[in-house]
Amino acid sequence: MKLAVVGGGSTYTPELIDGFARLRDTLPIEELVLVDPAADRLDLVGGLARRIFAKQGHPGRIVTTSDIDAGVAGAGAVLLQLRVGGQAARNQDETWPLECGCIGQETTGAGGLAKALRTVPVVLDIAERVRRTNPDAWIIDFTNPVGIVTRALLRAGHKAVGLCNVAIGFQRKFARLLDVTPGEVHLDHVGLNHLTWELGVRLGGPDGENVLPKLLAEHGDAIAGDLRMPRAIVDRLGVVPSYYLRYFYAHDEVVRELGTKPSRAAEVAAMEKELLAMYGDPALDEKPALLAKRGGAFYSEAAVDLASSLLGSGGSAVQVVNTYNNGTLPFLPDDAVIEVQARVDGTGATPLAVPELDPLFAGLIANVTAYEDLALEAALRGGRATGRAGGRDTGRAGGREAVFKALLAHPLIGQFEYAEALTDKLIAHNREHLAWA
Repeated sequence: MKLAVVGGGSTYTPELIDGFARLRDTLPIEELVLVDPAADRLDLVGGLARRIFAKQGHPGRIVTTSDIDAGVAGAGAVLLQLRVGGQAARNQDETWPLECGCIGQETTGAGGLAKALRTVPVVLDIAERVRRTNPDAWIIDFTNPVGIVTRALLRAGHKAVGLCNVAIGFQRKFARLLDVTPGEVHLDHVGLNHLTWELGVRLGGPDGENVLPKLLAEHGDAIAGDLRMPRAIVDRLGVVPSYYLRYFYAHDEVVRELGTKPSRAAEVAAMEKELLAMYGDPALDEKPALLAKRGGAFYSEAAVDLASSLLGSGGSAVQVVNTYNNGTLPFLPDDAVIEVQARVDGTGATPLAVPELDPLFAGLIANVTAYEDLALEAALRGGRATGRAGGRDTGRAGGREAVFKALLAHPLIGQFEYAEALTDKLIAHNREHLAWA
């Protein structure tokens, strides 16, 4: 079996390699290709990857290349983990929105839209190259914003499934609190990527006992502390929200916090510099402890599980993924991309039925889905057309209008004065990535 990782020079990659090595019985890889245009990073990451495989006795071959076509040829699955513009672009996403009193974050709000506009065209270009070279390959997208990127891939007819590590993080956390194995914990995980709630925590499978009330009663302080939300709020919700919900539930508080410290991108950039220096040490043959602070915990386990199920080599039959709604949430269109438990096999992902959603959660999901519709249109069409009444705007003005509408629709923005100012800032900071700008 051959797998390819596009964005293989990422400092995340040794986490992935470690999982591939440990779980080789689940996903027997014969050849793993790391693809990245950054040759210097790729050499460092590839060298460490080979040493990790060697130490753990993995017989697979690791190849590094900057040639996407050669890298994906013959691969059963292609994993995408890109960051267009690098940490420098992320730093901008996290800072200029604060100038307007709005959240600065890389996957939601104005910063998330900027990342989507940079990323979607690049991912679609890569996916087309995969299709031309290797039309049977599955594309597993870990590139943020996962929901929007996965929807772009599916709309273009690609064999794609989106993946995020939030759900597996909750599964592992709850398993520790309950003193059971992670495989015994099934989550009623519902929503959109980075906008989800755990409506239930079931033991033994989708129809098992819901122990969420017990978890909240006995471990509510710890759970709320990890979310950085008041225990009383979590108790009132009666569910466990993703920590990304703090951007919505405590927006102004978070904006004040972000204005008093360096951006997360600045922290990560410093961490990456240190990690790459470690990766260059020929004596290092395991992922360093510092990598745990980089983010992406349990990404490797989730990726192995998903790839092995799609390729028919094992894996859990039920996993949390991003895929088409297809009636699962009746208040959303079928082609919305949702993040829920799904049955995964060689034909793809089929969402399981979910509990009926309280309007408190359904309303926000519907609002953000509408924003994602507009964000995807802005990313796909840019300045080519906006569909305005009375004619079709083209060029720079049309691109600006598409961005403005997406920002105005976002529940973290929603005021025309903010949307106007943020539109100008987004374009100014991303002009080199926007063909129409």
